[in-house]
Amino acid sequence: MRVLTRTGVLCTALLVSIGVVTPTHAQPNPYEQVDPPVPPSHLNDGRWGETIQVRVGPAGNVYVYHRCFKAVMGDPNVAPGHSDGLTANCLGRWSGYPPVLKFSRDGQFLDGFGVGLVGRPHGFSVDHEGNMWLTDVALAPGEMGAVVHKLNPAGDLVMTLGQPGVVGQDRQTFDRPASVAVAENGDIFVADGEGPNNRIVKFSPEGRYVMEWGTTGAGPGEFSTPHDLAIDSQGRLFVGDRGNSRIQIFQPDGTFVDEWRHFGRPSGIYVNRATDTLYVTDSTSNSRTNPGVRRGIYIGSARTGELTAFIPDPDLELADQTRISGASGITSSHDDSVVYAADVAPWRIRKYVRR
Repeated sequence: MRVLTRTGVLCTALLVSIGVVTPTHAQPNPYEQVDPPVPPSHLNDGRWGETIQVRVGPAGNVYVYHRCFKAVMGDPNVAPGHSDGLTANCLGRWSGYPPVLKFSRDGQFLDGFGVGLVGRPHGFSVDHEGNMWLTDVALAPGEMGAVVHKLNPAGDLVMTLGQPGVVGQDRQTFDRPASVAVAENGDIFVADGEGPNNRIVKFSPEGRYVMEWGTTGAGPGEFSTPHDLAIDSQGRLFVGDRGNSRIQIFQPDGTFVDEWRHFGRPSGIYVNRATDTLYVTDSTSNSRTNPGVRRGIYIGSARTGELTAFIPDPDLELADQTRISGASGITSSHDDSVVYAADVAPWRIRKYVRR
């Protein structure tokens, strides 16, 4: 019975891919790029380093999670002007900068959070109560990294999942947690996927281990670098399964629902739960990796999987010269009129407004 059920689900996914999808190049780009938020002059002279994630909070403020203004240049295998995307961190002299910057919706700097708390920022989200969730993929044994931190709206540390500097694959440890998402009821989902673990771990709102699912592979419920998470209005969990160039969708108990392969190779995903608009950013496809697919921001319906818009990577011509470009982080305003993108190797924030 299980085999028949799984086969039926896969057939449904295939039909969605064939019947709904219009080729990416045919999708319109209804957005215009405008000036983005920038750091205040007293922080790194107002210049960004590597930015890894961006989110809009419940009050409409914009939060940027970044690698403390650091950008490592000069790699001969990386396009000129891009950082290597691999070694920027918040350690050493960079540890005095806040990894989270908060801006008003009109771009005014409001506050910074998390100084000295994380070694290498990766995943970030803001829940419906305004709490900030940070993942740290640094590996400083016994000191820092391999954890998920929860900060309250004032920036106070109120919870840590995992053991700082201790890697593993049990109920108390992660390897390198790539992303975190929080449901409306407070349940916490962590993608333990930047290292070799390839699993999703679920916790109660109090941080108690509930369950986990996933292993390395390409079948339903298997993963190859689950890189980002999002939750839709139905409470379903969307997993950006980047190594398999797909999105997988699950019920909150880990039951496989569907997979979509027409949103590129997802580095970052976001669902506006008010409208069930799905934003997916592909920052790694090129002629060698996922050939035939364009880097950029895919926009569609989290309900049907239909693609409705595409914002091309502004550095698309450099796709074969750099490991990563375009956005690794993505979000929108509550009415979908504004889209923000966090670019790692080009070290910048992009802002788009709907025409």
